[in-house]
Amino acid sequence: MNYDKNTRDHEKLIHITETKPTMQTQGFNLSTLSPFMLAWIEKNCHDVILVLDENGKMLYISDSAERILGYQPSQLVGKAWYEFVYREDVKYVKENLKQVSSTNQFYEINVLNSEGEYIWSECTLAKLKEDEKIYYIAIVADIRDKKEAEEFMIQSEKMSVAGQLAAGIAHEIRNPLTSLKGFLQLLQAGVNRKEEYYNIMVEEIEKMETITSELLFISKPLTENKKVQLVESMIHDVIVLLRPQAKMRDILIEYSASGGEKIYCDRSQIKQVLINLIKNAIEAMENGGKIQVNTSSSDTHVHISVIDEGPGIPKDIINKLGEPFFTTKQSGTGLGLMITKQILERHQAFLEIKANEGAGSTFRIIFPAPA
Repeated sequence: MNYDKNTRDHEKLIHITETKPTMQTQGFNLSTLSPFMLAWIEKNCHDVILVLDENGKMLYISDSAERILGYQPSQLVGKAWYEFVYREDVKYVKENLKQVSSTNQFYEINVLNSEGEYIWSECTLAKLKEDEKIYYIAIVADIRDKKEAEEFMIQSEKMSVAGQLAAGIAHEIRNPLTSLKGFLQLLQAGVNRKEEYYNIMVEEIEKMETITSELLFISKPLTENKKVQLVESMIHDVIVLLRPQAKMRDILIEYSASGGEKIYCDRSQIKQVLINLIKNAIEAMENGGKIQVNTSSSDTHVHISVIDEGPGIPKDIINKLGEPFFTTKQSGTGLGLMITKQILERHQAFLEIKANEGAGSTFRIIFPAPA
């Protein structure tokens, strides 16, 4: 390690941060560390430390950038941070940058490494002011292992859901198959209404195609492809998939929309969220009833509500829902709502859960309205 270079770099970092409480821990100031101690921290730090000016230009990058991202610090100094971040994440960070204060803000972003690959990273960001100038201090951590574990849990939960839905879907497919068999036998017998029977048979086959395609969707890995999507279309797909299970429990799923709501999202991920919420509502209603899915919007937000008529959720456990492995179901894993919340965080959306006044619960997703 070049001691002189690191000493100069750390002196710059200390000059920016030495009077700031956000860089202190229990009264201990960074500037009290010797250059040798700072050099040791730099060499052994597992995260990348950056100092940015108010325009986003990188003024300082720790040597750990070479170990984690493959860049020499000299390759990054003077360049803008957003040149090395996935464009959708850049948009998200820039939209929230004005809200950053001395209190740490956290972002999950994809950072470009020297090999041209984007790696999942967690960025901790704080804003500092020095001599009327604004600086940003950032710590970027490699969270690829964490993301791989999350993806494994998501895929496991998706396969579990597919297995649970299989019985209802098999029953739903059996009915059109019975119709097809009957019409084929009539055609073999030489009936004259062939065209009418052909039309009905095509409709029954299309019904089976729709159901099976939605079932196959569940088993696919989640994508990362965001664009503006029509909410009504996604809800319709999910209801087609879950209606057989609902019918077996004597449950009616109703959907009412205020009209044409759209959100900026990854279609497969939000359909997974809707599957989790509506499936939970079905399983909560042991005595049949109705599940109401509503959508509404304002200038700034789009709301999707799933309202069930189950026993409701006790107030003392509402805040625990979504914690890993916490579940109120005997055979549940506790991962469904946790995964739902993680997906919504990626979309800058959040989930509200409340008990209804009469019976049942309401799960409301709140999305930012697309720009």
